[in-house]
Amino acid sequence: MNPTRAALVLTATALAPVLLLSTPSFAAGTGAAPTAPAVAAVVDSDADNAVAIARLLADPASGRAVKREAQKALDGTPADRVAFLTTGLAIAQDEDNRVAITKILADPATGRGVKREANKALDGTAADRAAFLKTGLRLAQAEDDRVAVTRILARPGISDTLRAAAQKAIEGTPEELRYFVTVGQYQV
Repeated sequence: MNPTRAALVLTATALAPVLLLSTPSFAAGTGAAPTAPAVAAVVDSDADNAVAIARLLADPASGRAVKREAQKALDGTPADRVAFLTTGLAIAQDEDNRVAITKILADPATGRGVKREANKALDGTAADRAAFLKTGLRLAQAEDDRVAVTRILARPGISDTLRAAAQKAIEGTPEELRYFVTVGQYQV
């Protein structure tokens, strides 16, 4: 093993626990796909660029395309690493975002609002897709959840307790709506 590769493996091994423990947890059942940052700093030192790429490889939020292209860059020349960090990372991240949105659309439980916004994101730019996964999915899901809660409220003969809980949820945050639709309505 050449010395550069050995140093890289040592660095990646040392950084892996830090990266794994410092990433935010994602709420179960949100449907949001994790996304790795599509911006990495390019520095003058090839070793620093290699470390930045190794961090992306160790990041559990990195998707398949990012990891595939990062590995190619790491195995390539210094120019390949610079090209990956300047343009290749954003392209690979967009590919991962497209896959994540397509998986959301393929889920039979996906509501109309989410489908509408997901299709807009797929038809849009890379920034549109990233924005959908970051905030648009949450807002579209809240729209679908509001419809679901309204349907619950429209049912004849629901209990006063369920009605009060549904009213509280519909006036709450998107997270409160989501919780009520997935769990809360069954606990009342």
